[in-house]
Amino acid sequence: MDVPVWMWVATVGVIVAMLAFDFVGHVRTPHAPTLKEASWWSAGYVGIAILFGVGIWAYFGSVYGGEYFAGYITEKSLSVDNLFVFVLIMTSFRVPRLYQQKVLLIGITIALVLRTIFIFLGAALIENFSWVFYIFGAFLIYTAYAQIKSARSHEEEEYKENAVLRLTRRIFPTTDAYVEDKMFTTISGKRYITPMLIVMIAIGSADLLFAVDSIPAIFGLTQETFLVFAANAFSLLGLRQLYFLIDGLLDRLVYLAWGLAAILGFIGIKLLIHAMHTNEIPFINGGEHITFVPEISTAVSLSFIVVTLAITTVASLAKDRSDRRRLEKETY
Repeated sequence: MDVPVWMWVATVGVIVAMLAFDFVGHVRTPHAPTLKEASWWSAGYVGIAILFGVGIWAYFGSVYGGEYFAGYITEKSLSVDNLFVFVLIMTSFRVPRLYQQKVLLIGITIALVLRTIFIFLGAALIENFSWVFYIFGAFLIYTAYAQIKSARSHEEEEYKENAVLRLTRRIFPTTDAYVEDKMFTTISGKRYITPMLIVMIAIGSADLLFAVDSIPAIFGLTQETFLVFAANAFSLLGLRQLYFLIDGLLDRLVYLAWGLAAILGFIGIKLLIHAMHTNEIPFINGGEHITFVPEISTAVSLSFIVVTLAITTVASLAKDRSDRRRLEKETY
């Protein structure tokens, strides 16, 4: 895939413009978005991502177009899982709803920068060490197992501050209460950081942990750095609106972890098969390629992801409806 420089510049320009518009048009004046506002903006961001994919399909062909859409849908579905943690962080830090948009936007911007670094590091590894596909594949299969284990335990998750936040608190003096939406404040001539900055760092660093799963996952669907970057960027850019759109509905997606486990496991197997086809490790098949198992096509991957998410969503909503009816009967 030979991506011209102008396309890289145009894509990065669109992403920066979207971020700038969000900063100026949405979070400059603190407010809690209505369901209607969140719905329209969520649809708008998804629409932009789809138009981008259509452009890729038209310019580079159906193979790369399919890879982009498979990557975008996967990243979008994994980002919904991120929202569970974002809700826990917001609750833990008692962020006023009025300021949550700003927290999310700056946290997502931090995450986008860190993910971009991860993407280029991953691309460099893949370019120079084909055996990394074995590691990515095995890691995703383990992650799928961890998702299933978590789903079966039904334990209530509790947010715990990571090392980055603990170090920040230790180094910098921090106020106990929020000072409107300010990240810094001065008290008696001394400079303090506020919980607003702490929670932004929490959102950004928490997403970085999710990137450890999602970056290998999307490299299992496409090895094109441009597509990996674009799919990640567009899925993250719409995350703020998605948070307010489905906030309160997340607990109804009871089978989401199972669906994500199936997708991660599937991509992990796909990566292992690809690793065998590109095998150069001397102690595995004498360093020769292993091709007795056919590679999984992009069309099959895209179909599996879409069908799995559809089944997961329908089954979750059906169970929620059934539970509500049973609760009503028990109440009366």
